[in-house]
Amino acid sequence: MSTPRRAVIVIDVQNEYVTGDLPIEYPDVQTSLANIGRAIDAARAARIPVVVVQNLTPPGAPIFARGSDGAELHPVVASRERDHFIEKALPSAFTNTDLADWLAARDIDTLTVVGYMTHNCDASTINHALHMGLAVEFLHDATGSVPYENSAGFASAEEIHRVLSVVLQSRFAAVASTQQWIAAVESGGQLERGSIYASNQKARARAVA
Repeated sequence: MSTPRRAVIVIDVQNEYVTGDLPIEYPDVQTSLANIGRAIDAARAARIPVVVVQNLTPPGAPIFARGSDGAELHPVVASRERDHFIEKALPSAFTNTDLADWLAARDIDTLTVVGYMTHNCDASTINHALHMGLAVEFLHDATGSVPYENSAGFASAEEIHRVLSVVLQSRFAAVASTQQWIAAVESGGQLERGSIYASNQKARARAVA
């Protein structure tokens, strides 16, 4: 197998998720922030391009309002160099942006996703990338989720993050830790990928056992 032509996309690492009104609860936000920084540093050392994404909503909105402190990029990202910047208003970083053209112009075939949130903008971007023919990597300890409760029920941040990670590994992305990804980058290798069939067979075997 050939060495992946990677780009790292750093999605919505903004104050809102750390000190604002949408605090990441799982994994621990300080852990994910540290790993996001490690991933960016490893990418730069390996000459892998880094794309930074910022989500903005209209002034006065309850979260990510343009001009608010919560909407600002967190220092872990703001203090580091980047190769491209994207502003977005919808979950997928591809929608109404130049991301697809930017990646294509650089012959990128693998998108490494870090940032927030696992189940929302990360998952939307990953699904979009898959449908465009890109391979995707998702660093599960450089991301995170919040809990939800609505008319459909309640789910903790840990449940959301864990279940989405399993689902993503079954078809949409190679899910790995930041350390596993750094090792793959340094070796020129690829991360393990799953499939729907293999994931289901393994689960069914557990039930029988």
